[in-house]
Amino acid sequence: MASTNDLKNGMVLRIEGQLWAVVDFQHVKPGKGPAFVRTKLRNVESGKNVDRTFNAGLKVETANVDKRTMQYLYNDGSSYVFMDNSTYEQLEVSPEVVGDAKNFMLENQEAIVATNDGRVLFIELPASVELLIAETEPGLQGDRSTGGTKPATLETGHTIAVPLFITSGEKVKVDTRDSSYLGRVKA
Repeated sequence: MASTNDLKNGMVLRIEGQLWAVVDFQHVKPGKGPAFVRTKLRNVESGKNVDRTFNAGLKVETANVDKRTMQYLYNDGSSYVFMDNSTYEQLEVSPEVVGDAKNFMLENQEAIVATNDGRVLFIELPASVELLIAETEPGLQGDRSTGGTKPATLETGHTIAVPLFITSGEKVKVDTRDSSYLGRVKA
């Protein structure tokens, strides 16, 4: 248990049987009336965001979320297998939990796996990753009907929009949050 005065960004709360991560919070002391805490919470499982207000000093239940750096080993067709780097214990994660992270994961890459009571909650990747362009069509000089971008398939099979000058076989930096192209990687 913790007080609403102790809230911090990233803290996970258990409210009405569900896990909610604190995205943002603000302590408010109006000129008239009692103080309160205005929060923005994200449901850990569904990703839904809600705004919620708590009275200052109210006790809230915190959830113990264990975040460990693990190595992604392989996809066996029905689940993704991760290995704890310190204990070498392997963990199978369902595709629903992995979500869009699968678009940027290569074998032997490290990721943060968050668990609560033995249940995997989510996979957290770095903000950007470096991936190889597996296939893209040559860009024609003067072709600006697509705003100067063209589709390119990454080595993971995911398709992103890249500038016309990018060719197959080049390594690019990609934002894992919105699949946007960030730049070329110098060799």
